[in-house]
Amino acid sequence: MAAAKDRVLTLDITAGARVAAPAASQIVDRIRRRARPRPEHAEECAALAELLQIAAWTLFDAERHAQSRVLHRQALALARMPGGDASSIELLIFSVMALQEEHLGRAGHALRISSSVLARKDLPARVAAIFHVRRARALARFGQRCEAMRSLRTAEELLSDSSGARAPRWAWWFDRDELLGQRGLALAALDGLEGSAVLLHEATALDNGPAYRALFATELAEVLARACAWHETDAQLSSLMEFVPAIGSCEPSSRLPHCATSRARPPGPPRTSRQ
Repeated sequence: MAAAKDRVLTLDITAGARVAAPAASQIVDRIRRRARPRPEHAEECAALAELLQIAAWTLFDAERHAQSRVLHRQALALARMPGGDASSIELLIFSVMALQEEHLGRAGHALRISSSVLARKDLPARVAAIFHVRRARALARFGQRCEAMRSLRTAEELLSDSSGARAPRWAWWFDRDELLGQRGLALAALDGLEGSAVLLHEATALDNGPAYRALFATELAEVLARACAWHETDAQLSSLMEFVPAIGSCEPSSRLPHCATSRARPPGPPRTSRQ
């Protein structure tokens, strides 16, 4: 099961969900046919829960949300079987569920998930930072700028203060570049277009992150179009179009036509967005 998990993770990080999701579904189906973990086998239950969660993430990133949510529920049930240590895998599942709910326009659900986790005691600093970002993104959807910005500042402080000693292994991806991009997405939802463009540009300046971070680049194009910064929008779209075949995450790919449409029908006079 460990080899299966590593294979899906490697595919998702390097190639993205378009490649990883079909492989994840096949691996889960194959393992389910031969594995029937029982409550007394806590380690086996935990291993399968982690695999299901990873598969659920790749299906989410591939925009296959119904399947993803089913796997998340199954992973939670396994993680909570008696005798296991449910806390770490639960936190991982909830972090993705909150992101998925916000992505699907259910900001209230995302806010409830993130707030309930933040109410727990003794969260590792990096994990708390992740859920403050989830909370901020949901609050931004409701236009609650002050509260959203407060949560983002708290996330930044937690990330800076975190030594990583207590952080679970799954939190490896939450770093400065991720936080920059997430702040940019929150500002975009709050119509802070210039600040959003600056942050998203900085978050996409490095190309050594996970494949799904292509979302920051496509969101940057959309923000520039919304700001009527046509020169910068054209340059960003041209850059993105060169790499469309290599974008493995489905959400960024699906946003490109919307970016192009926004550029084709400008809502106002051109301007420049500082980067």
